[in-house]
Order: sequence, then C-alpha cells, then structure tokens
Amino acid sequence: MTITRTTLWLLLLPGVGYLVLFFGLPLVLALLTSLGMGTIGTNEGFTLRHYADLFSDSVYRDGIRYSLYISVAPTLASLAVALPLAVVLQATFPGKKLFLTLYKVPLVVPGIVAAFIVMILFDRGGEMSRILKPVGLSLPKLVRDDWSLGVIIALAWKSIPFMTLIIGGALASIPADLAAAARSLGANRRVVFWQIELPMALPGITAAVLLVFVGSTGAFAVPSLLGPIYPKPLSVWMYEAAYQQNDWGLATAMGIVMSAIACAVLLIYYRLTHGLNRAIGGETR
Repeated sequence: MTITRTTLWLLLLPGVGYLVLFFGLPLVLALLTSLGMGTIGTNEGFTLRHYADLFSDSVYRDGIRYSLYISVAPTLASLAVALPLAVVLQATFPGKKLFLTLYKVPLVVPGIVAAFIVMILFDRGGEMSRILKPVGLSLPKLVRDDWSLGVIIALAWKSIPFMTLIIGGALASIPADLAAAARSLGANRRVVFWQIELPMALPGITAAVLLVFVGSTGAFAVPSLLGPIYPKPLSVWMYEAAYQQNDWGLATAMGIVMSAIACAVLLIYYRLTHGLNRAIGGETR
C-alpha cells in the first residue's frame, strides 16, 4: 500500500502538532519577548538590549557559569553511582526485589522536599552533626557553601534512580549470548563489561546523562534553599527579573539562553550517539 504525502502528514499531525503547540509556540513567544516584540511586558520594538544586559553584567555571567556548574557536577556524581548500581542490579541477590523498590523512592520526592531533607541532615546543627559530635567528628559546611555541595547532594540523590533505570534498561537489552560467547573465548568479566557491554550501552548512558543535565540546568528550589548567597543560578535570576523587577524581556532572555545551552548539549548528544552507533556497527560487522 502506497502512503501519500497528505496521509503521511495527517499521521504525523498529532505528534508534530503537540510539539509545535506546547513547545515551539511558547519558545517563539519567549524569543519575541526577549527581543522586545512580545505580548508580555513593555513592547519596545526590536531590541537586543536584554541580551546585552545579560552578558554585560558580571552578576548574570556568574549566574550562567554557576548554572553550568550545578548541572555538570550533579550529573557526573549521579553517573558515578548509577553506572555501577545498574551493573549490580543485573545480577540476582537476596533482597533484590525490596532494594528495587527502595532505591526508586527519590523519584517520587519533590525537589523542594529533597532540599529540606539535605538541610535537616547536613546543615550546621543538623542530625548528622548531632550524631557525630559525641565521637568528636564534624561535617564540613554543606549548606550555603561555596562549592554548593548540598545542592550537588540533593540533585544527585534525586537523579541517581532515574539514571539507574535508563542505564539498567540499556544493559538489560544487550543479548546475553554476546557475553556468553566472549566468556567462552576466554574473556573475563571485566573484559566483557568494558569491551562489549559498556560500548553497547553507551547510547542509553548518554541519554541518561543528557536528561539529568537538562533537568539540573533549570533547577530552582534546590539551589535557592541550599546554594550560596552568591552566585545564584540563572533560574533564580530569571524569577527575580520577572516577578520582582517586572523585566520580562530580561527574564525571557535568560530562558532563551538556558534553552540554547540545553539544545547545544542535545546536538552534542546526537553527534556522540551517531558516532557511537557507527563505531559499534563497524565493530559488529
């Protein structure tokens, strides 16, 4: 049966229409507002003033760098835990069913609740400090600290189960016959993992990294509660520009910059996965 172009467009319309209506249109409106031509705030006519204000002010430039920092650091911390955890979960061990339920608990905990949990546990005078004090130990400053360790802990705690699910699914999809064949040819468990399982699971791993990175980029509640007084992430400056300064042009310019960063990471992801797929395909032929 031959599908006409009209039929093809009609089949694509629900998905494409959803993306255009709920993603493309708001993004276009935000872009127009950042250029002074939107319907929110003052209609100034075409201007690049908001972007000039954003990139010329050191406060906002520090906010961009800080946003990148609290996106990259929790993502790497989550990957360092999620990858070995996903590997371990491929095996069978006593209590696995209970563990599979418990490790997913952070998925249903709101970000602001995770921030309060970290604050209660690790702030000065918190529960961990009280537990360690009788034995003469103390924790470093983890809340409102310069390195944003509390922010990283909270975001990573929320992200590890999500990343583990994706990586675990990628590992589980690898045919067991490949590992068995490699073992029969003399490869040990470490060689099988590094040369067979990890390369084949890399598309899933990079997808998990991408999703966690993008989610951390727009984090608001966690850095607001646990982060340092300065710098603030771009998400916080965006809120203040919109609702405290009533400068919607500047706020939407910040949103466009955050979206551009996410899109750049997405393009890198597609290039990386395309190259990985070609490399893996070349090795398996």
